[in-house]
Amino acid sequence: MSMDTDKLIYRTMTKEDIPAILAIEQEAFTSPWTEDAFLNELTNNMFARYLVMEDSGSVLGYGGMWVIMDEAHITNIAIRADMRGKGLGNRLLDQLQRTAVFFGAARMTLEVRVSNMTAQRLYQKYGFEPAGIRPQYYSDNQEDALIMWAELDQTGLKGGEEE
Repeated sequence: MSMDTDKLIYRTMTKEDIPAILAIEQEAFTSPWTEDAFLNELTNNMFARYLVMEDSGSVLGYGGMWVIMDEAHITNIAIRADMRGKGLGNRLLDQLQRTAVFFGAARMTLEVRVSNMTAQRLYQKYGFEPAGIRPQYYSDNQEDALIMWAELDQTGLKGGEEE
């Protein structure tokens, strides 16, 4: 399926998106979030900012973060399984960084499985650097998490123009 990436829409996640988000969450993660977890983020967490990436009304991916003071913490980011490998993760991460800056963040952090080199390479392209380990962070197999931090460009984020 060919896709015009200029037609991608980024918008705030709504409760109506949750069924589509749960399907992607279950494809992407061994310990997926529940409907209640997403509902709680959307309704009760004043720090939460969740974005949906859409093409022709179809949800292709999503990302979420908490923006607290000048720091943004990515909670989850995922692309639909059949849409991976097309650079959409890059675009979504770029959009999350832009959104974080809009809400006043100067730095961004996330955790990633130490074994997930694909994600780590993506994050490094966007300025993330290793900053430590959270031992046995993942409940499904007690895998360690790599903590990564990036300084956010307050002026104009890298990555936007060259594609």
